[in-house]
Amino acid sequence: MPAPSFRPYSITFVLLLTACGGSTDRPPQHDEALPPSRLGQRSAAPMAAAVSITPQEASRFLAQASFGPTSQSISEAAKLGPAAWLDNQFGKPQRYHRSFVEARSTGGKALDYYVYDSFWQQAVRGEDQLRQRMAFALSQIFVISMLDDNVGANPRGVASYYDMLATQAFGNFRQLLKAVALHPMMGLYMSHLRNQKEAPGRLPDQNFAREIMQLMSIGLYELNQDGSLKLSGGRPIETYDNEDVAGLAKVFTGWSWAGPDKAAARFYGRTAAPNRDWEPMQPYPEFHSSGSKQVLGRKISDGNPYVELEAALDILAAHPNVGPFIGRQLIQRLVTSNPSPAYVGRVAAAFNNNGKGVRGDMKAVIRAILLDAEARRPPSGNSGGKLREPVLRLANWMRAFNATSKSGYYQMWHLDDPVRALGQTAMRSPTVFNFYRPAYTPPNSSIAAAGLVAPEFQITAEPSVIGYLNYMQFAIPHGLGRDYDIRADYRNEFPLAMQPEQLVERLNLLLLNGAMSPGLRQQIVQAVNNVPVPARASQARYISDKQYDRVHLAIYLAMSSPEYLVQK
Repeated sequence: MPAPSFRPYSITFVLLLTACGGSTDRPPQHDEALPPSRLGQRSAAPMAAAVSITPQEASRFLAQASFGPTSQSISEAAKLGPAAWLDNQFGKPQRYHRSFVEARSTGGKALDYYVYDSFWQQAVRGEDQLRQRMAFALSQIFVISMLDDNVGANPRGVASYYDMLATQAFGNFRQLLKAVALHPMMGLYMSHLRNQKEAPGRLPDQNFAREIMQLMSIGLYELNQDGSLKLSGGRPIETYDNEDVAGLAKVFTGWSWAGPDKAAARFYGRTAAPNRDWEPMQPYPEFHSSGSKQVLGRKISDGNPYVELEAALDILAAHPNVGPFIGRQLIQRLVTSNPSPAYVGRVAAAFNNNGKGVRGDMKAVIRAILLDAEARRPPSGNSGGKLREPVLRLANWMRAFNATSKSGYYQMWHLDDPVRALGQTAMRSPTVFNFYRPAYTPPNSSIAAAGLVAPEFQITAEPSVIGYLNYMQFAIPHGLGRDYDIRADYRNEFPLAMQPEQLVERLNLLLLNGAMSPGLRQQIVQAVNNVPVPARASQARYISDKQYDRVHLAIYLAMSSPEYLVQK
């Protein structure tokens, strides 16, 4: 494999498609997902034992459960095993993005890029990696976006919203749903903040009412517990109708900014409390619809905004769709784009009952997703795994090579541009439908021919492939962020520059989770050997530069390979 150059990258894109789903291998069926010792025990979810595992197994687990493995985290996870590692992570304290943004704000003014700084600081350096990864996953289901001018003008509020997702990631889904519904940033984004009751010529805004059902809880169609569609007369059954949307919209009338009173001026925002950008919205009875409301066929007519809100959220959270609908999306965000029906069913069962009669226990859902046999066993064929989205690739690189910040703040620009950057920035989704849809399939591809989905390919095309390669080609040796504030530390790789086989094996563990093919290993070793290193001691500085060139090239080639880009 030659050293990187600016050649057409259409071949790379085709290779990505092939690596992510070029086979029609069917997903494993129910019995195939069970280890031999558990065959026939279909009522129990298969769980990995809490015992030590190999470094390669630990690296693969951390690719799913964190923002990427490090040498230290691999050692820890290998020693503890996945189950004990999860228990340890559940006990890690949370750091708050809002505190970071407030501390950075000068003269009381918060800037939007403080949110990016805080995100990367915690993604890279945070010890609560499971919480960090889960918050990012949840932010792609319960979407707000700083691309919306109203939301983007409130960086502290956005930081608080992300904090809320991180807090609720280990809580209960029902409380998560309430916290999302009442956060003022969601109120701004989905326009149910300042939503008013019906009047002549005016109907309540239906935006959030529709999306909390379609995207954040039950989905469009009724599901079996394995995620498959329920059918009637051969057609999917809709979960809600226009009357349900209209009824739920009325439930969300009369909610607006928090504050010490409930005057109309505060409702409209003309009078502002200092913390209204992050404190939960409060009800204003004057603007709340007092009429009867239908939510999923059930009537709500109390008239008290709090009571009606709780009743509506209870109805949504209790719907049988929630377990498979939310569970499947979380599997996609963490493990694989195409989980088997049996895998979805086991996660839905954990959502429905954590073993102690509790519904919606997020810790139980996380355990079910990450300890399942389908997650812990590398997939056979090409139907398993998922394309690593750009944010995960960059975080993986920063963590693997101990990227540090000169300022201590991890000063980062947004990375939206697919040609000059990565085409993705946390909390800057282009729409409420996230960066990509869960059921997206690249048209006219081998993935489509196999009947599979690959959501992350919706933001993957030749321009973004080129953009990623160009961006990493510069970032790996020079750093990134505002004033190149963030730089990787290759002191552990530098001594291996003259032993390419050992260097590549280290990258195999940190980046490819021990799954590098012999062919790719040979190509990278050969490319590294082709970088000449003078032997004369009088050229010490030049020798050092060439050794670093070898390290940079090996990392670049590894991170450019389809084997890396597709997380298996």
